[in-house]
Amino acid sequence: MSSAAQTRASGRANLHLDEQQQQRARMSGANGSSFRTERSDPRASAAQYAQGTSHKRSASGNPRPSSRTAEERRYEERRVTEREYESRIERTVVRATSPEKVARRPASGEKRNDLARQKVAEAKTKEPRVETPMAPWTPEVTLLPHTTAPLASRISIPPLSSTVPQAPQPKPLSELSLELQEATIVEDLLYVFMGYEGQYIRFAKGYDPTEERDRLSGPSYKILPGLDPSLHDLTQSMLKMATYYSSLQAFVDVQSRSEFGAVNQALCASIRKHLQDYLVMIAQLETQFLTSETFTVHVLNIHTIQTSQMMFHLYSLAQDLLKRNGLLDDESDEEEDSADDYENILENLRDGGDLMPGGMGGKKISKGGIVLGLVTKRLESMSGDPAARALLTSLLRDASRPYMVMLNEWLHHGGINDPHSEFLIKESKSIRRERLEQDYTDEYWERRYTIRDHDVPPQLEAVKDKVLLAGKYLNVVRECGGVDVSKVVEDVPATFDDARFLDNVTNAYAHANESLMQLLLTTHALPARLRSLKHYFFLDPSDYFSYFLELGTSELRKPVKSVNTGKLQSLLDLVLRQPGSIVSLDPFKEDVKVEMNEITLTKSLQRVVNITGIEQGESLQLLASNNAADNSDKNAIGFTSLQLDYSVPFPVSLVISRKTVWRYQALFRYLLSLRYLESQLSNTWQTQTRGIGWAHKSSSPGARALELWKRRVWTLRARMLVFVQQLLYFCTAEVIEPNWAKFMERLRTGEEEEGGTEAKPMRTVDELMQDHVDFLDTCLKECMLTNSKLLRIHSKLMQTCTIFAAYTNWLTRELEKSDPDLSGNTRPPTMTADQWRRFQATRLSSSTSGSSSNRNADASSLSASETATETRVANLNEIIRKWEGNFSRHLQILLDALNHYAATETVVLLSLCARLSAANQGTEYAGMRADDEPV
Repeated sequence: MSSAAQTRASGRANLHLDEQQQQRARMSGANGSSFRTERSDPRASAAQYAQGTSHKRSASGNPRPSSRTAEERRYEERRVTEREYESRIERTVVRATSPEKVARRPASGEKRNDLARQKVAEAKTKEPRVETPMAPWTPEVTLLPHTTAPLASRISIPPLSSTVPQAPQPKPLSELSLELQEATIVEDLLYVFMGYEGQYIRFAKGYDPTEERDRLSGPSYKILPGLDPSLHDLTQSMLKMATYYSSLQAFVDVQSRSEFGAVNQALCASIRKHLQDYLVMIAQLETQFLTSETFTVHVLNIHTIQTSQMMFHLYSLAQDLLKRNGLLDDESDEEEDSADDYENILENLRDGGDLMPGGMGGKKISKGGIVLGLVTKRLESMSGDPAARALLTSLLRDASRPYMVMLNEWLHHGGINDPHSEFLIKESKSIRRERLEQDYTDEYWERRYTIRDHDVPPQLEAVKDKVLLAGKYLNVVRECGGVDVSKVVEDVPATFDDARFLDNVTNAYAHANESLMQLLLTTHALPARLRSLKHYFFLDPSDYFSYFLELGTSELRKPVKSVNTGKLQSLLDLVLRQPGSIVSLDPFKEDVKVEMNEITLTKSLQRVVNITGIEQGESLQLLASNNAADNSDKNAIGFTSLQLDYSVPFPVSLVISRKTVWRYQALFRYLLSLRYLESQLSNTWQTQTRGIGWAHKSSSPGARALELWKRRVWTLRARMLVFVQQLLYFCTAEVIEPNWAKFMERLRTGEEEEGGTEAKPMRTVDELMQDHVDFLDTCLKECMLTNSKLLRIHSKLMQTCTIFAAYTNWLTRELEKSDPDLSGNTRPPTMTADQWRRFQATRLSSSTSGSSSNRNADASSLSASETATETRVANLNEIIRKWEGNFSRHLQILLDALNHYAATETVVLLSLCARLSAANQGTEYAGMRADDEPV
């Protein structure tokens, strides 16, 4: 503004010339001759008026009606007068403010006595101090070093007016005319509007431009005293726009730093464009000020009203953002997601980075979706103001561009390019797919990519789940080589206000889902994988597994710590490759592995149920196996600890994860325990059917009691076998098979949706995964494996049946000892010679060495005393009575519990209740309620 500087110099000359003219007018006399002279000479008054009102136009070079030579002479006279006046004022100020002179001022009582001496001292002081030069004022402007804010200003802050020496200070406003005041104030306002101090408008006391917080809040201004009240009020109202501009300039410098993210930088760039338009407007106002005769403070106010409103909206938005970032004092309560901050800290520590990016500590930085949400909220509240709506719409459009770039990269390539953590999707890089084999919580799928709930823009709030799933699906396909990352996606919306914005999200989600479904169902043959799992874990068919159990019986009877797992694996591989079985055609039979789990099934399930509370409907959360040595069963053998494992490649491991494999293993161990118990009871039936002792009818006096005891044993064995077989049939035919059919039907719906003629709802991969988990959870629930009370009752019944089957040989020996015909050495009359010979051979093989003499002694004693035989039979009856009572009581408690849970939770349990009730008919516990006796 060089022309403005010339104007300011000419203004000061006019001030001095006008003052000299007024002094000459006052000296002309008190009779009013000067006033009459002015009125009698209209040309002189017109020239004088031109000197007072047109001073600010002379510097612009506009032609005037008067002669050019007269104007030049008047201008030179003003310059000479100004220089003489300023030099005189400087000497006067120096003399008045000299510290030596102030120190030598006499007291009031000494004025008269020292008057002569004072005059002499002043005369002596004047002579050498007349030409004392002032210290020169040399303001400097320097370039600031580069910062992480690409939009920051690199010019140093100008010095404050308080640091300017006394000499260049302007003339007080009270000594200026109204026209001069207005011209001077207009010139000062043009400077102040650009963030600088003027001659009469300066920063208020307490503002320090070197302090970042003061610059962000914006300076307040004070007007030097003496200004006309009308001009003062109007000027004061316009100074707010200067505050807005200075604050926004500092906001752009600070908020565009790298740690604030790309969205903040884009917002600052948009604000900077408006500030450039603002400066252009100031330049235009300056041109009018220098060229127009009618440009006044009122005209300046009218021109800046609309711009002031725009600056106010920008200023209020900037202040909200600064308060959220903790750069200004915020009176509201802090609401921060500390959990997310902790996660970010841990993530940075894992990656070897700093605790907080960019050295920002304290409050969480508002960036990304939070900034877009703030702009959107203000846009909604200002929708009734057309100018504010247009301004905020342009800001939102510009600020959303980098966010949309990240969104399109995620939607169409499955990748995240988010160096400043401002995208709504958060990636946990520490969770890798290599850990899927040990992941019992589906951590990779559930926590690898998550939504930052507090950072979601309002435009994406309704479709955030689709955005998450679309990127997750594409990310899986990309890791399998199904997405061309180098391909640039064209014709995508670049801002939120694009009409295709929601269609872009929906189409990307549909494409990603279709790609992953095609990859799973066709490329990786997911249905075949699921059928393979059913063969091995649900024993369908079970012919191969029965053969495997027969081959591995000798190994599976050992204690679990002595079992050779490698040998069992070899036997299983041999069975699976046996020609003629269905599993021999399975292409995935190599993925089946044999392993041992020392923790019993009941303990493992009870731990899961008690910790997660699945009875209240919560999800089944699994625990890592083999992590508690004290939970292992000391009496566990290979049969009770055997379980299968299944290895699945990526990406099928997302559907058949470790979490779902654990459910398969739980169902497998349960079905295996029922199969094993059934085989034990079947062996008991074979032993009692083919044994000579059980078929022989004694001829002793106590034969009737012994025959009744044998029938009680047979009946109890049959009841137990009915219980186990009905339970096994219920779990396989009425629980697993129907639920499997429903699950496969939903899976076929996903396969046939492309070629079907009807418009079927689109199946998603997450729905497929959820259907798989729901199928397994339903099977676990209907098989009574998720209810702690049913687990306890079932465990006691299984234990009773197992003990009974294990004591079959002991019962046979006790029977032989109790029957005199079998304990003697002579053939009883009711037994043929062939039967006696076979019985002797069996007894000889089962007897130990050295027991023959004891047997002879026992036989002689038993034959001698019938009382001992009756006592032994009575003991056997008491033992079988306890077994009968224990089994019947727990079976009835189970039936009552099944009736209760069938009425409140699972209706399918009614079928099992009806089947099991036949095993308890005719006993004393039939009809007993569950609350009659404790479990």
